[in-house]
Amino acid sequence: MASIGKRPNVLLITCDQWRSDCLSVASHPVVRTPNADALAAEGVLFRRHYGGAAPCSPARACLYTGLYQMNNRVCRNGTPLDARHGNIALAIRALGYDPTLFGYTDVSLDPRRLAPGDPRLKSYEGVLPGFSVRQFLPEHQKPWLSWLQARGVETDAGFPDIHRPVGGEAGNDVTSTPPVYSKDETPTAFLAGEFIRWLGEQERDAPWFAHLSFISPHPPFIVPEPYNTLYDPADGPAFRRAESWQTEAGSHPYLAYDLDRQKRKNFRPGAEGKVRDWGDDNVRAVRALYYGMISEVDAQLGRLWQALKAAGAWDDTVIVLTSDHAELMGDHFMLGKGGFFDGSFHIPLIIRDPRRSGTSGSQVDRFTEAVDILPTLLDLLDQDPPPHLDGFSLKPFLEGEVPKDWRDAAHWEFDFRSIAGGEPERHFGIDSRQCNLAVIRAEKFKYVHFGGGLPALLFDLTKDPGELTNVATDPAYLAARLEFAEKLLAWRATHLDQSLALAELTEDGVVGYVDRGSKGIGQ
Repeated sequence: MASIGKRPNVLLITCDQWRSDCLSVASHPVVRTPNADALAAEGVLFRRHYGGAAPCSPARACLYTGLYQMNNRVCRNGTPLDARHGNIALAIRALGYDPTLFGYTDVSLDPRRLAPGDPRLKSYEGVLPGFSVRQFLPEHQKPWLSWLQARGVETDAGFPDIHRPVGGEAGNDVTSTPPVYSKDETPTAFLAGEFIRWLGEQERDAPWFAHLSFISPHPPFIVPEPYNTLYDPADGPAFRRAESWQTEAGSHPYLAYDLDRQKRKNFRPGAEGKVRDWGDDNVRAVRALYYGMISEVDAQLGRLWQALKAAGAWDDTVIVLTSDHAELMGDHFMLGKGGFFDGSFHIPLIIRDPRRSGTSGSQVDRFTEAVDILPTLLDLLDQDPPPHLDGFSLKPFLEGEVPKDWRDAAHWEFDFRSIAGGEPERHFGIDSRQCNLAVIRAEKFKYVHFGGGLPALLFDLTKDPGELTNVATDPAYLAARLEFAEKLLAWRATHLDQSLALAELTEDGVVGYVDRGSKGIGQ
């Protein structure tokens, strides 16, 4: 095992479904996040950071492996993560740390490494190989429910009904009525408390690595007092959308499909009907609750900062605060994530390294991606990131430098196949392998390429920042469409699996890079 010497502690925090613009330090007109802002004041805020995929499992696969979806091949919740891939936990463990998890990683384990009857094959909520689990909190939230019960809170409703407003909704209208649990009893507060207790057990001179994976502000969209009324539904930026959902649906076959399948019950338990028909008042009410959930998370971040300072660990801890994917929150008449709009993939990223205070409070306006997190952490721990990773280290930005030949666009992918049910395949009349899209998002243009013969999209972001007008078939934009189609093709060609492509066997043996550190599940 490698010696870790005087390496820093590392705290990796993910907050599920947090939009990048919902930070006061990012100049949001309504949302206030004083504790995230305080972290940014001592670190670096990356203003153009994008997730690599959606929903949770694909997004986290990009973050944890440093590989694009085209290479990690986690397409949906439930797609197994190939055991041959390295990941953030295995890499950190190889450095002598004991990476410790609080929350969840949403990893479906490789079935080829498990016995046919293994119960882990029945859930996509497995733990990323390499992590030690201090507090697991899967979707059923049973550990949290048990903790609530011990505090005297009635939990017979179980998940998800525990997240319903006390007394229920007024029909299908969204109210600000809080749930049965208090602001000190949220799942975020529970996990923060478990981390703080664990922190108190750590030896002062033994560096640690912890991953806090918070579920909020992921739905169900509900939050206790005072956060349920902290924001007025009338406040907030205008929604980015066409004049009607029918117009949105008519703009592309995938949008028509997505708008038709979004159900209110997925965002407020017990609600009936489709999101597209909810109306502005209800969507604004949901948005106010979403903002409140962000402020509730931010309050728990403040609790973490205080605990780190009290433990004497603040000046020895690298902190990464980010999300897996974002949230449309009413844009284009939709809630949730997926598809191709920026609102689903533009996520926060703040990195604070106390050893690099010279850039404290700075903001980076270059395109960065979730696949950059793993190489960045390795670089900050004085390890050369494996060259086959798709991401690049952000360490130069933390030192006030701009890396040479940095990317001029963000890239992400979205796969809408359903191996178990096959509904998208039947709807579009295409094969599972064709149910996908890839995006290249530059400063002025955004190009979306679909599989299965679905029409491509091109948005002129200078004139159309809301992504409302597809100009892919406009003759005036033919050159731009060709340019970005070629850029997307070049991106894919450059990043096709490089695991062994960067090595060559010669008379003198292996020349190049061979990753000898990855271990498969069960090894």
